[in-house]
Order: sequence, then C-alpha cells, then structure tokens
Amino acid sequence: MAGLANALAVDGTEMTKPLANAAIYFALDGYDPAAKGINGRRVAGESFLNGYLDHAHADEVVSLTHGLRDARHFSAIVARRAGHRRVRSVMLDRAQEIAPLDVLSYPSPAIGRECWRRSEYGSAAYAICGVTHTIATRLFMQSMVEMRTAPQMPWDAVICTSRSALDALTLQMDLIDQNLAARFRGTAPPRPLMPIIPLGITCDDFARNPAAGAALRHRLGIGKDDIACAIVARLSVAEKFDPLPLFIALSRAQAEVGRRFHLMLYGKFGDARSREVFLRGAATLMPGVGFHVIDGSVAEDRLATLSGADIFLFPIDNVQETFGLAPVEAMAAGLPLIVTDWDGMKDTVPPEVGIRVPTEMPPQGVSARLGRRLYGETDSYPQFCTQLSALTRVDLGALVRALVQLGSDPALRARMGAAGQARARAVYDWAAVLPQMQALWGEQAAMVAHARATGQGEPPVPAHQFPPLPLPGLYFRSFPTRVARDPGRRFVALPADDLPAPEALLDLRNYEAANRLIEPRSQITATLAALRQAGPQGATPDDLVAATAIPLASVWRCLFWLMKYGLAE
Repeated sequence: MAGLANALAVDGTEMTKPLANAAIYFALDGYDPAAKGINGRRVAGESFLNGYLDHAHADEVVSLTHGLRDARHFSAIVARRAGHRRVRSVMLDRAQEIAPLDVLSYPSPAIGRECWRRSEYGSAAYAICGVTHTIATRLFMQSMVEMRTAPQMPWDAVICTSRSALDALTLQMDLIDQNLAARFRGTAPPRPLMPIIPLGITCDDFARNPAAGAALRHRLGIGKDDIACAIVARLSVAEKFDPLPLFIALSRAQAEVGRRFHLMLYGKFGDARSREVFLRGAATLMPGVGFHVIDGSVAEDRLATLSGADIFLFPIDNVQETFGLAPVEAMAAGLPLIVTDWDGMKDTVPPEVGIRVPTEMPPQGVSARLGRRLYGETDSYPQFCTQLSALTRVDLGALVRALVQLGSDPALRARMGAAGQARARAVYDWAAVLPQMQALWGEQAAMVAHARATGQGEPPVPAHQFPPLPLPGLYFRSFPTRVARDPGRRFVALPADDLPAPEALLDLRNYEAANRLIEPRSQITATLAALRQAGPQGATPDDLVAATAIPLASVWRCLFWLMKYGLAE
C-alpha cells in the first residue's frame, strides 16, 4: 500500500501523494437501495462501494460493522463484485482492529460521534473521512456543532462533493468557531480537511442501449420526430423539486418549436400529495405534452429511460439536493442536459454539455423565520424544504429558451451529448474519482503517523470518563440499592424445581424479538452449569471464567440474569 502513488498536477507541477487504503464503515442502510429503498444517499453509497471494489489499490477490503449480519452482507457484496479480493470485517466495538489501516471511510459528514468512539483508543489511532450528502436537515447542522466540540482532529476529513457544499460547511464552521472562541475565551481547535472531490459513477453502467430506448418509446407512444425529455429522480414536491414551472415551460416550448414534447419521469412518488401535484399539474398546465410516469422500482427501465430520451432535465429548486448524481449519469448515457444553476450542477454541467438555467432566492433575512421554525421543530424538514422551494425562482423564460434551443437543434443535442459522455468518463468515472479519495486517505494516514511519532494526539479516554454516554453502571449508580463491587464475591446455584429450565425462561422472555440478548443462551446455560458443578461452596466470577472460558464481563452479565430469575444467588 505504501508503495502505491498517485501523480497530481498542482499549479502545473507534478507532486506525488501516497495512495492509502481505508476501512469502510458499513451498515446496509447506507449502501443497498434495493433492500432499503431508493434515495440519493444509498444510490451514492452503492456506487462508491462498487467503484471502490473495481478500482481501489488495496491489499484487502476491510469493513467496520455493527455485527455479523452486516459483515455477511458486506462479504457477499465483495464476493459478487470482486471475488478475488481478500475480505476482513471488524466489529464496531473493536474499531482499533482496522489496523494496519489508518483511515476509516464514513458515509456521512457527521463524523463527531465517530471521533468520540475513536477516543477510547486515542485520537491518533486512525483518521476518519466523511463525505457530504444532504446538508439541509436540522440534525445535520446540529451534528456540525457536535463535531467541532468532539475530539475531531486536523487529520480527519469531510469530503465536500461541490463548491456549494464547501461554502455552506465553511460558513457554519466560521459561526461555530466564533461562538466557541467568544464563549470560552480561547481558540477553536483545528478544522478537518475539507477537499472537494465529486461523487463518482461507473460510466459503463449507463452506456446507451438504443434497442431498449426504442422499445420504451414505442411502448409509451413517443413518435420518431417527437422530443422526449427525461427526469430520473425521487418524485417528491417537498424534497426534490416543484414540477409546475417545468410543466408551464414544456407547454410553451412545444408551441414554439412546433413538435410534440414528452416528459418521461422515472422514479417513485414520495407521497400521495406529490402524486396529486404531478398528475393534476401535468393535466392542467401541459395537456398537449406527453406525460409518462415510469415505475422507479423496475431497475432495467432506468437505462431504457436514459436511452430513449433526447434531453435530460433536472430542474431542482430544493436545498435537499447537494451534488446531483442523476445529471452525471445522464452525461454518461450521452444525453444533453438542461439543469438549474444550483448546488453541485454549477460544477458538473459546463456549457459544452448542457444549459444551466438561472435560479434566485430572496434576500437572506427573508428566510430567517423558516430556519427558526425548523430548529424549534415547529416545522418538519419536508415543510422547511417546501417553503424554501416556494421562495426559489427558476428563471421560467430561460427554461423555455433552453427547451426551444435543444428541441430545435438535433445537431446541438448530439454535440452536447458526446461532450457530456467524454466528460463523465474523464472526470466522474470511479476510475478517475477513487484515486483522489485514496490520495486523501494517504495524506490523512501520513498526518496520523506524524501525530503518533510526535505525540500530538490526545490520550485514550477511559470508559468511566466518556462524556457523550457515561458508563451506564456509573451514570445510574444512584438508581439501585447497591452496585456490586466485590470481585471476590461467591455465587451459588439455587434449587429451581418450581421453575422451567433457563432455555424455557428465555423463550418466555423472548429477548430475540427485540434482537437483543445480553449474552448468547449457550453462555448463560454454561455459567449455570458451572455454578451447579461448584456445589454449595459456590464460585467467584474468576472461578467461572476458568471453568467456562467465558470473558469476565460476560460472566458477570450471566450471573445477574440468573439471579434476576432466582436461579443463582
């Protein structure tokens, strides 16, 4: 790993950064849209994992998981995608075992909790690398405050997927640090690294399929000379875009071009209200335009939609969007784009591949009330997004002109599509993006190594001094009559002729229904058997460890469960 390198051009000079591997924090919710439901975060997570398995320079693939179920899911994904790679899984409560890796890749920008989790081993145990997705929720913004008050170190990183995301995070960190410095009369700690690295895609997954596109057009009744416009997105008026301005623009563009337009929407409605707005809005505002909703749960229709379209549209007016992965996928399929001049699309869509339609928000103070209502939970996140969307203007005249321009000029569509395809391959394919991430991990690993060598890291935080969640036995010490303190205490098995066997008691209590059993049944029964074997003189917890090879903490938990049900004393 240390011998691999990536040449990066900086101000015209070549510099070499080591390419480093990272352990991947894996929970199925962040990586499997098929199992957990399609949203941008999961689609991006699945794409990242596939791109990593295809292109990472790594001796082994390491996951950090909550438990064996997620570890098995991870191993199955690796086996399907890259069966030649060696896999190792580490449980979350033993995170230091990701060594010799020095970086943890975390699928969220909210790394504060992971910084605290790391503190058990010392802040230089490894570096953490998060990545931005949606940054508009109250919980996300609160997590940035928590990160700056957590033991976050300068070798940690939050990848910003766009300049807009970087600007937003920088602004909030300025506010947080100003407040910390003023309140505590000191200097705020160093910030994490915040490089701009885009989300990636596997371009080959979006290679145009003309036969599938033609079949879809035929199925929908879209004529050869008609202009098919496609949108691939979650169909939510609260958390994606307001479709009504687009419907108005399509109707006006169709009248001006003199050819029939069609709008193909591939996705799933976010809720019943969104369905009503889309369906009634289309019927009312663009009755002459073809309108087709394509089920987003049919995976093969995604590529068919992109293959059958003439133009890809992404008229986002919602702060839920941060990067905009769908336009990059459409570029890979060779489609010209009409997008809003909004967040990540300011970076991804230059003039040669598409048209960006101007957007405008009102003066900054106008939305202050909306922020206060979100923070106080008077308004939900969808309500917050809906209201900001209602105050965001998409230049309707410019949108009509863009539709007319591309709708009237097939040669321009072809040139933009070809340019987009080349740009997607050169800039956004994982073959181009992943080396940037590994170079960042290499930089982080070097910083961690330097911190260890020079003693810059913070020492480990013992469990009884852990501020975010104090040791439960310590935190709740005033609740019970007493807390067991004598390690030499002897325990005996009690007669239990009037009780069912421990397995039957466990069946009655059914801890498994909540997926939480303090210890495996086998350890509980083994502890009881060892107590019975010890006879009336009993046994200490250390004696039981020697007799059963069960860890000491587990023995204590088994003993207290047995005492709870009158099986031991």
